[in-house]
Amino acid sequence: MTVDSIAHRRWAWATIDLDAVEHNVALLRARSAPAALWAVVKADGYGHGSVPVSFAALRAGAAGLCVALVQEGVELRAAGIDAPILVFGEQPIGQLDDLIEHHLTPTVYTAAYVDALAARAGERIDVHVNVDTGMQRVGVPPSLLADLLATVRAHSPQLAPVAIYTHLACADEPDHPANDQQMTAFDRVIDDLGEACPPIVHVGNSAAALAFPRARRSFVRAGIAIYGISPGAGVDDLCAGLRPAMSLEARVSHVKRVPAGSSVSYGWRHRFDHATTVATVPLGYADGVPRRLGTLPDRTGADVLIGGRRHPIVGVVTMDQLMVDVGDHDVGFGEPVVLIGRQGDESITVAEWADRLGTIGYEIVCGIASRVPRAFVGGSGAAMTRASARSTF
Repeated sequence: MTVDSIAHRRWAWATIDLDAVEHNVALLRARSAPAALWAVVKADGYGHGSVPVSFAALRAGAAGLCVALVQEGVELRAAGIDAPILVFGEQPIGQLDDLIEHHLTPTVYTAAYVDALAARAGERIDVHVNVDTGMQRVGVPPSLLADLLATVRAHSPQLAPVAIYTHLACADEPDHPANDQQMTAFDRVIDDLGEACPPIVHVGNSAAALAFPRARRSFVRAGIAIYGISPGAGVDDLCAGLRPAMSLEARVSHVKRVPAGSSVSYGWRHRFDHATTVATVPLGYADGVPRRLGTLPDRTGADVLIGGRRHPIVGVVTMDQLMVDVGDHDVGFGEPVVLIGRQGDESITVAEWADRLGTIGYEIVCGIASRVPRAFVGGSGAAMTRASARSTF
């Protein structure tokens, strides 16, 4: 379906540019070479649609995919993807049969989980071992790694430890001492293992792949950057050439003239000091537009683009709608609105929203709700909605 046909169902949608995804993967592969690249497509491809994004990433040369949940990997298999899929965390024991049946690659870091996995294994399962070098989230402590690898190998031929990896806590701050500390700790682990070290080693996420040649081992795990979004301000200067893949758009659903002294939205927290025109846009916080993005007495909110110009969101964003002060500009019913993306010579980025909200780009794109239709353009997913992409690929 085309964007126009989506607009007949709802005057709000996100457009996902699969050509941009392919471009970003190719660029990151080139910068990370000779390391390979695995694309991180968890959380429905960071809100971009995991199935079409996965196909785009693989077309651009990604060697594998990474997810957080067994269900995410099962969805990719159901779509016909046969590339390697790494599941990042140890999963509920009740999920192991699905993990094994769909040939997903598990992460392990506890002996109990290794034993549970081996008890269900039929043919050989390759496992990746997560080593905690300082993230303090999950992973086996370095002091226990040799014992855990011995436990895995004791279950041969059902299990084979083919990889070890770690995750950097501060990679988006290249000057942070934690980066060197963690990579040094990981190098020490590898040296201590000697010939017992698994053949595959990986460290770098998007930020580390961009900032640290030392983190480009067997492969890098590229997530946010494949969607054209900087991992953080500290590596903004390394993101030249990345192309944003998501835009968020709508159409004006109502227009009215309001008098000076009147107020708008819940709580009447924004008061107009002069007569103006208010345009209503049918997107709200249930769609992933945060309630606090509106202009309020204590701060300046975000803008939208209408007619190639910036106009402020006024009052609090409501569940399904937001209001925009368009001044005396001629704005009509059904006119295109861009919340994230480009219109004419103006653009609004995910980073701009993140800066105004005191958060990161990851949260913005992951927060665009599933009830917002996705139109996929570019690649072989052109002009497809989320639902049709899942059934076609």
